Order: sequence, then structure tokens, then C-alpha cells
Amino acid sequence: MKTEIPHIPVLLDETLKLFEIMGKEGYFVDCTLGFGGHSEAILEKFPEIKLIGIDQDREAMNFAKKRLSRFSHRIEFINKRASEALDELKGLPIKGILADIGVSSYQLDNKNRGFTFESDELDMRMNKDQELSAREVLNFYSKEDLERIFKNYGECRRYKKVADAVFSKRPIKSNKELTDILGKIGIKSKKDLAKIFQAIRIEVNDELDELEKILQKSLEISQSGTVLGIITFHSLEDRIVKNRFKEWAKKCVCPDNAIKCVCGGDNEKGIILTKKPVVASEDEISKNPRSRSAKLRGFKFK
Repeated sequence: MKTEIPHIPVLLDETLKLFEIMGKEGYFVDCTLGFGGHSEAILEKFPEIKLIGIDQDREAMNFAKKRLSRFSHRIEFINKRASEALDELKGLPIKGILADIGVSSYQLDNKNRGFTFESDELDMRMNKDQELSAREVLNFYSKEDLERIFKNYGECRRYKKVADAVFSKRPIKSNKELTDILGKIGIKSKKDLAKIFQAIRIEVNDELDELEKILQKSLEISQSGTVLGIITFHSLEDRIVKNRFKEWAKKCVCPDNAIKCVCGGDNEKGIILTKKPVVASEDEISKNPRSRSAKLRGFKFK
């Protein structure tokens, strides 16, 4: 186990500020514990809070356990998908919930995890125990499903061309080989490559559906005053969070064509704490370029 910190938590100060209004005695749930950066800061800032750290990546959790060992009497760890683990927390006094939806720098940079463009692996699983990996997606999905993934999850205009290239070059054995295939059809820049890799990663880890479930489960376990913070890293995720928060904040839920309100006009689940998403400062971006795309949105349940 490495002793150096393999991942820099994004929007750390902004996240701490968001949760200043939560109750001080109860539980804080970190849905994506990762390497424990956000959790460590929460435990330091709020000494009365107990923490429940959730992560499906066993390697990351083992690191976090070491890092947070001095707080062991205040922490419970759950090695599962957040959407599964949150069901177990109903009835607890939950004061705050945080989900950082991004892939950690350690996962991205570790060639053995199969996320990088030049990796000899073809994997992209956040949970190494699950069966579906990038290898199955690229080599066994139909051309139509590949097109769907590249179009919907990569927002790629040339999704048909990309799907054709992948389909015709099977079997693909590594990310390095995939990068070479994409380069031959003109997809060479890091930005364009990242969109394709993002699309595959989202499919492998069911990321958007997982985010939807985290939001729904958070609603179900929250109590009056619970603060929810979600950090996203691309427009697909941010759109889901933005729309869900807007839906929760609606007082009237009558159909748009209703002549008058008949629902009572008091159906809001709480209030949106961030009118616009909170983004990284120039100083943070200069120290951690990956924070450039991070967006934090907050909601407080009534």
C-alpha cells in the first residue's frame, strides 16, 4: 500500500462550506469514499459527526481505512455500490450526504486499471469484482449498441464511424489498441479520445443509472435539515442533478396545463442551496487541472 495520497479531492473548501449548515450530531454519508480526502476533512471540521464511508472499489477503501485510522471510532465502512448501501441506512439521523461522481486520479493514472489511453489493459471497472468490463463491451456488443453508447454517453457526432471502426477491428485487446484504431479515423486529440473512453466507462459502470439511484435513495433516507452535495465531472451527470434538484424544489406539481393549482402548493422537498453550480477556483485548477470540469450542487431537505 502506497503511503502517499494518490488523489486530490476536488472543491474541498467549497464542499466543507456547503455542509456548514447541517446538524452537528448524527451521520455524514460519503457515497464515494475513494481515498478519503473529503471524509478526512469532514471528520476534522465536524468532531461530533460520525461517518459512513461507502465505496465499491476495495483497493481505494483499504487505503482510506489506513488514512482515516485515527478516526476509526467514528467511522463505519461499507464496500458496496452506494445505491445498494444507502438502503441500509434508513432510520439513522443522517445530517449530510456527499457523492463525488468522478473517477479518481489514481484509477485514471494506474495503467493496470485500464482507464488510460496507453494502457495495455482493457478494463475500466471501478469494481474489479463485477463481470462486465470494457473488453466485453467493445468485443461483444452489437454495432447498434456501440452507436448508442458513443452517441448518448460520449456525445460524439461521429458515433457511427467510431462504432464501425471498433466493430471491424475486433477483437480489441487493449486501450492502446483502441487509441490506435480511433487515431486512424481522425480521433487523436485528448479531448476527443476522452469522450470515447468516457462513453465506454459509463456503460461499464452503469454510472448514470447509479447517479439516478443515489439521488432517489438520498431522498428516501433524508430527514428534515439533511444536506446533500453532488460533485459531477461532465454535462450528462450535471444535467441529471440539476433537473432532479429543480423537481424536488417545486411547490406545485400540477400539470402544466392545469387551470388552477389543486395540489396544495406545498410539495417541495426542500431548497436548492446552489443557484449555479460551484466550480473550482483558478488557483485549484492550476494545482489540479482535473478539477476544471468539476461542478458542485447542493440541496437541503425540509
